[in-house]
Amino acid sequence: MALPWTLHGDGKTVGVGDVVGPGERLNWPLTIGIGAQHVVAMFGATFLVPLLTGFPPSTTLFFSGVGTLLFLIITKNKLPSYLGSSFAFIAPITAAVTTAGMGSALFGILAVGALLAIIGVVVQVTGTGWIDALMPPVVSGAIVALIGFNLAPVAKANFALAPLTAVITLAAVILSTVLFRGILGRLSIVIGVAVGYLAALLSGQVDFSKVNDAAWIGLPPFTLPTNPFENAAVLGVLPAFLPVVLVLVAENVGHIRGVAQMTDAKVNRFTGRALMADGLATMLAGFSGGSGTTTYGENIGVMAATRIYSTAAYWVAGLVAVLLGLSPKIGAVINTIPAGVLGGVTTALYGLIGIIGVKIWLDNKVDFSRPVNQFTAATALIIGIADYTFTAGSLSFNGIALGTVAAIVIYHTMTVIGRLRRTDR
Repeated sequence: MALPWTLHGDGKTVGVGDVVGPGERLNWPLTIGIGAQHVVAMFGATFLVPLLTGFPPSTTLFFSGVGTLLFLIITKNKLPSYLGSSFAFIAPITAAVTTAGMGSALFGILAVGALLAIIGVVVQVTGTGWIDALMPPVVSGAIVALIGFNLAPVAKANFALAPLTAVITLAAVILSTVLFRGILGRLSIVIGVAVGYLAALLSGQVDFSKVNDAAWIGLPPFTLPTNPFENAAVLGVLPAFLPVVLVLVAENVGHIRGVAQMTDAKVNRFTGRALMADGLATMLAGFSGGSGTTTYGENIGVMAATRIYSTAAYWVAGLVAVLLGLSPKIGAVINTIPAGVLGGVTTALYGLIGIIGVKIWLDNKVDFSRPVNQFTAATALIIGIADYTFTAGSLSFNGIALGTVAAIVIYHTMTVIGRLRRTDR
C-alpha cells in the first residue's frame, strides 16, 4: 500500500518561505529527525503529569503515543498534532486519588473522554459556532486561568520539601528560555529538570533502588477504572472532572485554528474529528491507567520554527513514545525525580497555565471596562484560587468545577439581563 505523503521538493531542503504541508514529507532520515524533535518537545510536560499525580510514567507515555497515532488515523492524516498529558487533569486527579483511590480518578478521565468524543460528533454535524457562544474569550480565559492558579498549593508543597533544589530548578527553567536560541530555548522545562536533578543527585536526594529492579523491556502497568455500578460513590468525582472538558475543547479548537492559520484554512473542517479523536484517546488512557490527553502547544512551536507540518513526523513521534512506554526501566528513572525538582518546575508551569488564560483575554481584546467581563473573570478566579468547595450528599464540587460554572452562569446571566434592561453598555 502506498504511503499517503508526497515528497516535498527534493526531500532534503525547505526553501525560504516554503512550508512542508501535512500531506507532504521530507526524506525519511530527516522525517525521523523531525519526529524525534517532537518527542523531545512533548516529553518535558507529558512525563510531569504522571509524576505529579502518582500515575505510572511509562503507562502515560505509552498511551500518549497510542493516542497520537489514533488521532492521525481519525483526522485522516490532515491535522498534525501530538496528544500529550493534559495539565487540566492534575487537580481533579490529585483530589480523586486522595479521597477515593486511583480507580476513581481513572473513571473521571474515562468520563471526560466520553463527553469530549460526544461533543466532537456534535461539532462535526453542527460546526463550532455554539462553542464560541457558550464560551466567549472572557469565559474560556477565566476557566484556563483558574485551573492553573488552583494548583498553586501543590507547587508550594513540593517546593517546601527541598527549597534549595527547587530554587535551582526554577532558575534553570527561567534562564534557559533567554540563554538559548531555537529548539533549546523551547526545551526550558527539560533543561530545568536536568539541572535540578543534577543538584538533587549531588545532595543525595535521588533514590535509585527501584531502577535496578526494573526491566529494560516490558509492558507498562495497566489499571482499570473503578466500576460505578459496583461502587456508586465513585460518581462523586465527576463534578471535579467534567469542567476539564471545556478546557480540552478550548485547547483543541485553538490548536486547530493555529495550524489552519499556518497551513491551510481547510484544516478547520477537521475540528469535530479532532475532538472525537482526543476524546477516544482520553477514554483509552483512562480505561487502562494513563492520564487524559490534549493537543500540545509545544509541538506547534516546533512546527512554527521548522515550517514542517508533515503528519509523517507525528507518526514517528507517536511510535517513539509507544516504544518508550514499553521500557519499565525508563519509567523507573523518571520516577526518581525528587519533590524539590517538581516544586521548582511546577511553580513556573502552573503559573504559565494561568497566564495562558490571561493571554486568551489579550489576544481577543477582552474589554475589562465592561462589568459583565469584570465580574465573570473576578468571581471565577477567586473561587478557583481559593478552591471553594460545595458538598451535596456524596457529590463534592471543588474550586475548578465551581469556578467554571460561575464563569459561564455569571457571563450569560449578566449579558441577558443587561440586554433586556439596556444596561449592558
